[in-house]
Amino acid sequence: MAKPFLTACWTNLLIANFIVDKKILEPYRPAHTELDAWNGNHYMSLVGFLFTDTCVRGIRFPFHITFEEVNLRFYVRFKANGVWKRGVVFIKELVPRRMITYIANTLYHEHYETREMSHAFRQEHDSLHVAYHWKVNGKTDFLQAEAALAKQPIAEGSEAEFITEHYWGFTMVNAAKTSAYEVQHPRWNIHPLKSFSFQCQAETLYGASFAEYLADPSSVFMADGSPISVMPKQTIS
Repeated sequence: MAKPFLTACWTNLLIANFIVDKKILEPYRPAHTELDAWNGNHYMSLVGFLFTDTCVRGIRFPFHITFEEVNLRFYVRFKANGVWKRGVVFIKELVPRRMITYIANTLYHEHYETREMSHAFRQEHDSLHVAYHWKVNGKTDFLQAEAALAKQPIAEGSEAEFITEHYWGFTMVNAAKTSAYEVQHPRWNIHPLKSFSFQCQAETLYGASFAEYLADPSSVFMADGSPISVMPKQTIS
């Protein structure tokens, strides 16, 4: 059995979801995949979370063990041997370390970008306060929420299940080739939200076609996260 390329814990995933016209996603859809949908809708998600206890091939690199990530992604699926593999495609992933950007873009053909970033977690009575911040053009963008401290299972057949139950990453290499990797983790729970706000210079980061849809999320939720394993990449051609 293959050993993971990367292991870590993903913590406090704050996920804002936006219903989009599939025509803006098609140019970014990797070869051999098809767009995935829930109740006939196609989604992008703006996701902030914290990496902790990060190891690459079993090695913990100083200053690269704990760090934030904020990504914009959409959802696809790929059929292999009659079985659907449901996964995500990243438009862009923001992280605060240049080495992470270099490794991910070079080895996995991803679209990482290095930004000044920070986070804040705070427990207060029965609430959990979570915030992610990143700098764009000298200004601070953010995702932030207050959620119930108590967790609950993700409901079967729900939108939250659709968003979280994608266990593959797919990346366009060229018009005929796709890079794929499995992300292994247990099923997550969610913290019911009490409030949410965000600010994102979407046109600067992602372009005008995406910014049009990144104004008002159709839903937001917070997943607790878990240990994860990113498996070695595969090539679909």
